[in-house]
Amino acid sequence: MSVLIAIPARYASTRYPGKPLVPLRGPDGVARTLIERSWRAAMSVQGADRVVVATDDDRIAEAARGFGAEVAMTDPACANGTERCADLIDRLDVVTEIVVNLQGDAPLTPPWFVEDLVAALRANPDAQVATPVLRCDGRALRGFRDDRAAGRVGGTTAVFGTDSRALYFSKEVIPYTGRDYPDDADTPVFHHVGVYAYRPDALRAYRALPEGPLERLEGLEQLRFMENGCSVHCVEVAARGRSFWELNNPADVARIEAILADVPGAV
Repeated sequence: MSVLIAIPARYASTRYPGKPLVPLRGPDGVARTLIERSWRAAMSVQGADRVVVATDDDRIAEAARGFGAEVAMTDPACANGTERCADLIDRLDVVTEIVVNLQGDAPLTPPWFVEDLVAALRANPDAQVATPVLRCDGRALRGFRDDRAAGRVGGTTAVFGTDSRALYFSKEVIPYTGRDYPDDADTPVFHHVGVYAYRPDALRAYRALPEGPLERLEGLEQLRFMENGCSVHCVEVAARGRSFWELNNPADVARIEAILADVPGAV
């Protein structure tokens, strides 16, 4: 049994070009690029057999090799991170049990998010795709609402059934609650953490599936699985006192640097 962690990274982001090379200052005052911080997050995961940065850009590849990462060049035509992961395993010609897509804009991903995700996929042999969700407290929910009110496309929310199968993912805040919550109170809104674990066969099949209207409208790659009848298993993870956020917009840099200052052992 083996686990490959892929970190897909592209330079030509629509919302934030050059995002993987954006510097983020840690509590020690040292600035490290987003891709390096994401790679460090992946390297801290217990049980991962291999970590590979998958990119189509020479600038990202050079930077990643500079801090010691294994790099694989992938097809520039890949439309999203899931397609890039599928391209990666074909190019590497590897046999692996699980492929984890740890997207290169999520340097605050705690290692136990990925470890819990892999454990859940192993415990559910019928599940083909799994992804973590994190229950929002009132403070986090207000951050989502503030982004939307300001016209920013921030994090993604998820709704799922009693069997943990995803019902929908959206850049809007779902479900509608109609009320405010105290900062530390639990809410019924779940933040979708941009990490995926796939069975290799499901990952390879993804590239042959057509992009559907919901994926196109939301810009969320996981909806392609759902629009084509492949269920996505949601795994609730615990924050354990850690704050989580992805780098979606330039305004998120300051937010992530502030969170890094509170992460024990962060550099």
